[in-house]
Amino acid sequence: MSAPAPTAAIAAARARRGPIVVLTGAGISAESGIPTFRGTEGYWRIGSRNYHPQELATFAAFTAIPAEVWGWYLYRRGICRAAEPNAAHRALATLEQAHADDFVLITQNVDGLHLRAGNSSERTWQIHGNLHWFRCTADCGAARQPVPDALPLAWERGRIPTGGEIDLLRCANCGAAGRPHVLWFDECYDENNYRADSALLLARQAALLLVVGTSGSTTLPLRIAQIAAERQVPTIVVDLEPGVFGELAGRSRFGAFLAGKASEQVPALVQRWLSAST
Repeated sequence: MSAPAPTAAIAAARARRGPIVVLTGAGISAESGIPTFRGTEGYWRIGSRNYHPQELATFAAFTAIPAEVWGWYLYRRGICRAAEPNAAHRALATLEQAHADDFVLITQNVDGLHLRAGNSSERTWQIHGNLHWFRCTADCGAARQPVPDALPLAWERGRIPTGGEIDLLRCANCGAAGRPHVLWFDECYDENNYRADSALLLARQAALLLVVGTSGSTTLPLRIAQIAAERQVPTIVVDLEPGVFGELAGRSRFGAFLAGKASEQVPALVQRWLSAST
């Protein structure tokens, strides 16, 4: 994509009314050292069998082997907590700080790095959840709870939590079993847990859509970009390859694809946006 394209998208977005909407995926956190867990890094051995992430990250697996599934998530929690936000995360926090109520970050990532970089929980919509939190399996109405500090952060790969450790993951309100606050493969998006309806409404209001590091393999992010394309919303995509989001950006008169690392492209793009406002 030629250099003037992002400039044209920025100018067009500034001429529209509506919020800045940012959509992020695994690509932005990969540069912080977090693997996607869909490859060999995510396999989990239980007894003599290796489980694929798409087998473990299901309500069916949690129902059958809850302690084993919790062990996998506690291991993932340790990896994510040991990682640090990178320049792209920090740039998006700066963008929110500059725009207050006219900014929403929609992230597919469950690692919590956007919040640690400085984005607010009110303006960060975690549409796949956050693995540092858990919620009641009985849906008793209790608020989500953080995974207790009493559980080791450096969780040994393959270790299954003890009964006492599982008890720390029970609902504080009703005592029912707790589950990771994540969207599983055999579940659907909803508004209460993942703000699905709000995200689609936001796509109909956006003045700018910035997509960073996502392949479009899940339905809600893809639908957000499709709505933006139908509305001819200026759309900028940052990724190593164009993919489906780059193709959708190409349908917009003011669409742009920026090839490269998020940690390099996003800070420069945010600086360009902020400079255009002065």
